[in-house]
Amino acid sequence: MDAHECLKGLKSGEWVNGFADGIGDCLSKCENLCFELNSLQPSRKEERRALTRRILNKIGDNFVIHSPFHCDFGFNIRIGDNFVGNFNLTILDEADVVIGDNVFIGPNVSLCTVIHSLTPEERNRGIMRAQPIIIGSNVWIAANVVILPGVTIGDGAVVGAGSVVTKDIAPYTLVAGNPARPLKSIQR
Repeated sequence: MDAHECLKGLKSGEWVNGFADGIGDCLSKCENLCFELNSLQPSRKEERRALTRRILNKIGDNFVIHSPFHCDFGFNIRIGDNFVGNFNLTILDEADVVIGDNVFIGPNVSLCTVIHSLTPEERNRGIMRAQPIIIGSNVWIAANVVILPGVTIGDGAVVGAGSVVTKDIAPYTLVAGNPARPLKSIQR
């Protein structure tokens, strides 16, 4: 089964069986590519860049992704120019993850698009859905941040260390906390 076909229902936002045929194969393929990337020495920059381009749907020019890096599928991730993803960036891309230009992400950050069923019976059967994450341009996400499904982060925003982002963030706003709350506007 084609990787895109096996995720069509999941990406639609509908509740689906995440254990359906083909999804495990897609996960394994991407996990193997991430393992290969994480095994390459940082000094092997061109090989790392080429492998990153194989993993992700799109990534612009001038990017650095430090190892370890993990994602579920890769083909749902589109990243603009001038990107830094620090150590231990994890992107669960069951839905689209779109990241603009000039985005800097600190260490130990997780972007999670998947939502598992709340009931144990459904969750144990693999029932889940996904919602996209959109990150605008000129955004800084500090260390140890978790961004939850369906969140949009506006251009120029800053997310403070240790935040859990559960709702959209307005452009040019500093947020922090669990859940993340607006602290102040950022001067342009």
